[in-house]
Amino acid sequence: MMSQQKISYKNTNNGIMMSAYLDLPNDFDENKTYPAIVITHPGGGVKEQTAGIYGRKFSEHGFVTIVTDASYQGESGGEPRQLENPYIRTEDISSAVDYLTTLPYVDNERIGAWGICAGGGYTVNAAINDKRIKAVGTVSAVNIGHMISKGWLGDQDMKDAIGSLQFGAQARTIEANGGDIVQMPMAPLNEDDTPYTDLKEAWEYYHTDRAQCSTSPGYGTARSLTQLVTYDAFNMAEIYLTQPLFVVAGSVAESKWMSDNLMERAGTDNKQMYIVEGANHMKLYDIPKYLDEAVAQLAPFFKEHLGVAELVEA
Repeated sequence: MMSQQKISYKNTNNGIMMSAYLDLPNDFDENKTYPAIVITHPGGGVKEQTAGIYGRKFSEHGFVTIVTDASYQGESGGEPRQLENPYIRTEDISSAVDYLTTLPYVDNERIGAWGICAGGGYTVNAAINDKRIKAVGTVSAVNIGHMISKGWLGDQDMKDAIGSLQFGAQARTIEANGGDIVQMPMAPLNEDDTPYTDLKEAWEYYHTDRAQCSTSPGYGTARSLTQLVTYDAFNMAEIYLTQPLFVVAGSVAESKWMSDNLMERAGTDNKQMYIVEGANHMKLYDIPKYLDEAVAQLAPFFKEHLGVAELVEA
């Protein structure tokens, strides 16, 4: 069996055909069972970018990993294209868990989840709701609702986002009456569109040879704002986030306040945070020096809580 396979499966939540990479550990033996990790990409990202890198890295540490394009995005199905509905994104993670449970070589009691940027927030929200997820990891976590309502630095009056709600609602009216899909940028379309260092690098990541991908066009549907603005990825984490949690953030990331907030709110007694010195939000996506340091911390965490060392006969 190939170590990496492109697969498709039916999403149990919405019936959409999902496209994913399934990565298998080195020396994979189909007669044994393995722990698995669901890998979730950023808002506007796809499996071929940072999520795919982490998926391959974790598989090298003995995990089965699944890196799925979100519903309505990448090579997964669904209309309208580029919908970024946070509730669907969260359900995509549980649907990936559903799929893993059908694989005879995956141990259903040893499934974890990991996400980067908005994918980290969605991963936390999935774990709050889905206790089949036994361990949770994030890198450069973003609570996408609070990112919009509070701003990239977390210092915006949430009432200022009422205009975004109105814009999203207006987009829905336009589309319901036969108009074109109204778009919004998921990352700056030009370097000078933002004053923030992290987001200038997001422009570089998504719109230059660094990581641009034909299935990641850089925009989302404006109608998504009617769900995104009021979404709290960490909703009720104080009570229901009971699984072990490992949070990684860059020391100079402007988004670090969201990882700090996750650590404050997570109800689990087993939570750790690791700071990658010198890294900002985006450098943890693909710069080997920083990415490898993150994996070096996360892999032992997942091994501890998902039990890689002792493979079980299928």
